[in-house]
Parts: sequence; C-alpha cells; structure tokens
Amino acid sequence: MSGVTGFEFATAGRVVVGPGRAAELPALVAGLGTRALVCTGAHPQRHEGLLAALGVPTSVLPVGGEPTVDDARAAVQAARAHRADVVVAVGGGSVIDLGKAVAALLANGGDPLDHLEVVGRGQPLTRPSVPCVAVPTTAGTGAEVTANAVLASPAHGLKASLRSPLMLPRVALVDPLLTVGCPPAVTASSGLDALTQCLEPFVSVRANPLTDGLAREGLRHAASGLRRAYADGGDLAARGHMALCSLFGGLALANAKLGAVHGLAGVVGGRRAVPHGLACAALLAPVVEATVRALDAGAPALARYEEAARLLTGRPDATVADGVDWIRETLFLLDVPGLGAYGLRAEDADGIAAAAARASSTQGHPVALSTPDLRDALLAAL
Repeated sequence: MSGVTGFEFATAGRVVVGPGRAAELPALVAGLGTRALVCTGAHPQRHEGLLAALGVPTSVLPVGGEPTVDDARAAVQAARAHRADVVVAVGGGSVIDLGKAVAALLANGGDPLDHLEVVGRGQPLTRPSVPCVAVPTTAGTGAEVTANAVLASPAHGLKASLRSPLMLPRVALVDPLLTVGCPPAVTASSGLDALTQCLEPFVSVRANPLTDGLAREGLRHAASGLRRAYADGGDLAARGHMALCSLFGGLALANAKLGAVHGLAGVVGGRRAVPHGLACAALLAPVVEATVRALDAGAPALARYEEAARLLTGRPDATVADGVDWIRETLFLLDVPGLGAYGLRAEDADGIAAAAARASSTQGHPVALSTPDLRDALLAAL
C-alpha cells in the first residue's frame, strides 16, 4: 500500500473513562488479585472512601513527592511483606509511576538500578508486570497509559526511566471527578504538562496517523479546559476536558515520543525541586521558538506548529507566533513563575543543556537543537 508508513501502538489493557466510574474500582481489582499494595498521595484520607471499598486486604503506601530510586526499593519491600499480587495507584503522575515501577520489579526482581535507563544498567524487563490499576487524580502526565516510570536518582542529579511495554497498566481508570479537589497550583502544573504532552508528540519525528488524531483532540481539550479549570476548580466540564487532554497526551507520547521540552525538564527536575509540569510550562514557548528558527523553510513540523496554534487559539488564521503568545498568556493567567524562582541560575545552563541533548525525550524532537540552542531556551525560561 503506497503512502502508508508502518507504526505500532500499545496502551493499557483496558481504559475506563467517565464521571463517577471510580465506583467500579473494587470490581476491577477483584478480577486481578487478592492482596493489594495501594500507592497514593501524601494524604491518603482524601480517597479514604474509595480505598476502603476495595474489598481485598490492602497495604497503603503514601507517596510524598516525585519518587526516587530509594522510594522504589522501599515500596517493593512493602509489597513483598504484604504478599501483594496487584498494585493499585491512586494519585498523580508520581504516584502512578511508583506503582508501575513496583509492579514491574515485583515480577522481574532485582534492584531499580538494574533496569533504569541512563544512570543504571538498563537491563530490559523480560516478564510482564504484576497487574497494575492506575487511577489518576490529576489531569497531567497521562501516566495511566504510558510504558515507563520516572525515578529520580539524587546521587546522579538526574531523573531516568524504567521503560518497557511490559509495564503498561492492566487497567487505566480515568474519572474526572477525582480531579475536582486539585488546588489551583496543581491544576496549573499538571494541565500545562498535559498540553506539552499533546504538542510534542504532534511534531515528533515518530508521529503517526493514530497519535496525530489523539494529539489534535488533546490540544482542543486543553484550549477548552485549561484556563477554566484553573479559574474554577469546580467547573466539571473543564475538568472533563483536562482529563481527556491528559489521557490523549499519554496515549500519544507513549507511541510517538516527546521532545526537547521534556529533555530539558527531566534534567532540570533532577537538579532542582521544580515541579515537572511547571518546568515544561516555562520551557515550552522558548523551545518552540528555538525549533522554528532551526527548521528549514517548508519543513513539515512548521505546518504542525501552525495547526497547533489554530487549535489552541481557536483562530483559523493563527500563526506559530500567535500560538506562542497564547502559551505565554496562559502562563500569566495561571501565575506560573520562571525557573529562576526555584534556584536555577544562568551558570547552570551549559551543563543542563549538554545533558538534555543526550536525553531520550530529546531524540523525538523534529529537528536536532544544538547545545547552544538548548542553553538559550533554558536561559529564556529563567
């Protein structure tokens, strides 16, 4: 068949979406295991009713922040002590990443560093994870449908991933009502991450017709919901838009890769306590501008950036510059600070840019940005 480029697509074994569908969690878990390790946020009481109804013996593990290699080790020990045969992750991207890492390590054994990319030995996972049910309570990372788990390694000053299709959750349960309690700052951080995770796969060198459709819809939902969800956390329609934006972004990035925004954000987050979504938000406009300058006239990615600008602004005549203006206006409306607010300094830029140029995410970017390009984008985000 001429004109058809081969591609693959993989996602969670089952995706369950809709307001109120969190009530189905006990039945979903019952079909997968008999003893559950439950990873949840730092305040498990927020989901006390949901967790109390699981119907199987549970051990609850609060996750206080972005997980580290040591957190993963401790969580695996807790799971083994409980004799867990199913992992339930109810929380944001950090919680779900830790849950996926635990499920993979329970099945494959060894230490996280045996399998971690970049800072570890990168040994492939060979056995399917124990069943994992991912229930997002923020609309951001799309981790419920991705095949990796990000862990920080403070000893290396980096974040890196366990990565394998064998890590895909058995069930992704997306109920936008669970995001209603997110405070504005979390709504901003997670929502801007979701937006970025729709835009980067859309312009990626590995984009395909299936991910294109998901990314387009994700961008439309971001335009409809992001500002509204921040302004009024009880706006259920806006929360629904962002839940879909996050889900579609996760589906797209898992199958078409990301880009230099995430390449830089991953390194930044390994060196400073910067919320991942806010790092992506601060870097997004400068990276888009650097990319447009680096692309040849007529490059397909230019048309993609223009289409994204039309989707975000709702204007059929929008240019890339209009799209960048929309992003910057959104950062202002959502009160997003520059990276300098987190202690990042200009003298850090060279080292971060050099590491970001080698990052896995950066390899999906539509054009190879030089280290000086990356450095200048980072400086613009301070």
